[in-house]
Amino acid sequence: MAAATRERALDAAVEVLGADGVRALSHARVDQRAGLPPGSTSNWFRTRRALLAGVVDWIAERERADFDPGSMPEITGVDALVDGLCAMTDVQAGPFATRTRARYALFLELAGDAELGEPLRQQRRAFERWTERIVTAVGIADPVPATRALMGLCDGLLLHRLTVDPGLDLRPAIERAVRALAGA
Repeated sequence: MAAATRERALDAAVEVLGADGVRALSHARVDQRAGLPPGSTSNWFRTRRALLAGVVDWIAERERADFDPGSMPEITGVDALVDGLCAMTDVQAGPFATRTRARYALFLELAGDAELGEPLRQQRRAFERWTERIVTAVGIADPVPATRALMGLCDGLLLHRLTVDPGLDLRPAIERAVRALAGA
């Protein structure tokens, strides 16, 4: 039961961050959002810094579970890469939009805090390596810069969809970029 309370607090903290931003994050708001008795979140995370660290770890854990390379379909061609990048971006802007907003807010807030932001950066590097393997399998030359370009494009499109144009069709830009990088 105690672990369930901790999970409820972390889920609620992600919701607070994703909906209201980093400045809104407090133990009291998390307790309220989670429907927990006052003081519950501070039992797990004594300080705001500890709460931020818990949320950073929680987001990284959730993303590893949700985007486990072993559970993803194999991508071996340009069309499958376009489909995969579109699907990944769609899910981050759809069902996982709150978590995505929270992750972006934390990336910005913790840019100057090497220790606290490290789990998010590690997660990003792991995702880059995974994407690089896919880009290599597809046969795109210079996979490291190609991977960075595709991930940067998808990040930009995702941010645009989350903040400016929720109906943005991602496919044309992603398809154009993948085909250009593949020389197709």
